[in-house]
Amino acid sequence: MDEKLDIHTAIKDTLPTVFGYIGIGIAFGIVGKAAGFNPLIVLLMSVLIYAGSAQFITVSMLASHSPILSIVFSTFLVNSRMLLMSMTLAPYFKKESLSKNILIGTLLTDESFALGMNKLNYSGNKLSLRWFNTANGISYLTWIISSLAGALLGNFITNPEKLGLDFAIVAMFIGLLYLQVISDKSTPKLLQIIVIAFTFVLIYIGLIFVPSNLLILLVTLLGCEFGVIIKHAFF
Repeated sequence: MDEKLDIHTAIKDTLPTVFGYIGIGIAFGIVGKAAGFNPLIVLLMSVLIYAGSAQFITVSMLASHSPILSIVFSTFLVNSRMLLMSMTLAPYFKKESLSKNILIGTLLTDESFALGMNKLNYSGNKLSLRWFNTANGISYLTWIISSLAGALLGNFITNPEKLGLDFAIVAMFIGLLYLQVISDKSTPKLLQIIVIAFTFVLIYIGLIFVPSNLLILLVTLLGCEFGVIIKHAFF
């Protein structure tokens, strides 16, 4: 990454995450096809819902004939972390119109958010509408095309776990976390490692007592609060 915030730089910055979208999108398409949905339905889900983990949940719940309200509530819980991410990004686009902010928030993903946070380390704590819309647009199109390709491949691949496709999303987030840690020069490395370790412990313990959908939001809030407290107390 560098300090530039133009479209060409956004394409270059987003490219490493594209391979993650391809793996996860294909896996989703295969899972959707295996659950009994035709490629057109899989395509429409990716176009209209556009939420990787929530789409996996939606497919499994639809296949098990769960009530619509349960599906909507589960999807909301899984994606509730987007409220926090959008609030974090909003100050960087406060001079833009409401419609442009809504567009960024609508297409925001975990990966584009992580890219944006990483970009701040190189751009002097600035983000541009062109850079972020390009990153979001590439992610959106890649996800749609990959999902459709997966649904078509689903005719030939019935067990995606054998190919390791189910690990694609985990691998991508490990890579994004590593890039964030090595590029953030403003936060002490020891503080970052402590917060990461604290988050892992919370998740490990929380999975015993809290539903995973709710745990994501809970750990995010607790991890942020913990980081702020120890930063002001010891760093």
